[in-house]
Amino acid sequence: MSEQIKKIIHVDMDCFFAAVEMRDFPEYRGRPLAVGGSEKQRGVISTCNYEARKFGVRSAMPTARAIQLCPNLQVVRGRMDVYKQVSRQIRAIFERYTSIIEPLSLDEAYLDVTHAVACRGSATLIAEAIRRDIFNELNLTASAGVAPIKFLAKVASDINKPNGQFVIPPDQVQQVVDKLPLEKIPGVGKVSLEKLHQAGFYLCEDIKHADYRELLRKFGRQGESLWKRSHGIDERDVVVERERKSVGVERTFSQNISSYEECWQVIEEKLFPELEVRLAKASPDKAIIKQGIKVKFADFQLTTIEHIYPQLELDDFRQLLRDVLKRQNGREIRLLGLNVMLKPELQSAQLSFF
Repeated sequence: MSEQIKKIIHVDMDCFFAAVEMRDFPEYRGRPLAVGGSEKQRGVISTCNYEARKFGVRSAMPTARAIQLCPNLQVVRGRMDVYKQVSRQIRAIFERYTSIIEPLSLDEAYLDVTHAVACRGSATLIAEAIRRDIFNELNLTASAGVAPIKFLAKVASDINKPNGQFVIPPDQVQQVVDKLPLEKIPGVGKVSLEKLHQAGFYLCEDIKHADYRELLRKFGRQGESLWKRSHGIDERDVVVERERKSVGVERTFSQNISSYEECWQVIEEKLFPELEVRLAKASPDKAIIKQGIKVKFADFQLTTIEHIYPQLELDDFRQLLRDVLKRQNGREIRLLGLNVMLKPELQSAQLSFF
């Protein structure tokens, strides 16, 4: 008996933080808007609307640079409590259609609707219904991608942004993958892309026809992953619960950052709220024994630092950040992450449950 083909939806809210601000404050609509830290404090942009993106403004960009590109940019401070509440409302909409939900952040998630009965079991119609519910009830727009494998669902959700969706049927997977630029594959960053281009790889089709052993030699685990993706292989399930000892979140920046202030803004506005969401799912009472910070510098050296803390507290990361940046030695930062280690009894409880 053949295995049933999966139906996976990736839902991604359109410029989420900025969209909530435009919804709640009509005076922001129709003008370039960004949510982020101030220029004077060397802040960075968390997200921006599409009017700002036309000027080249992007997430994780220093606010000063964003204002250079777009002098009329309106920059507002984020309201994280509001964004988290809206995220919970979005999650409630997802749950009408499936219980198999894997949140990636406050504004995006994978949904497995393989066995869903709503909308006659059609993943395309379920995605349309979810987007319609979000718009009608929350006055926000979402984009969606539908595919039989995870990474393609995420790729597809970006094709008709904003407020659109794209479907990749099972019989068209390889056709779509062949023409996919490598930079569209989640996890392929700027530096990796440059190395791939130098080796003559631009499309997934180039990787598909490459020698597998040579890919492993040149690119290691990423070479193996790219080879699988280029053959339309992604065996990952949409994961609701994980047997885990730790919970973590991280960001790889499109443009490197360097200052304490820039790092702290990313932690405060992006990483910590996402970590709270993930920890709440793994441990409703937030039972932890350690929390730490991970930094990858521009030269790809990775360093981590941990302290023993019994509870997740934002302020506890301030000193951790100061300590880890003592190792910076003038280097820029390309990745920043937070993590916590769960209490051993929670780990045991999870293992016995499974």
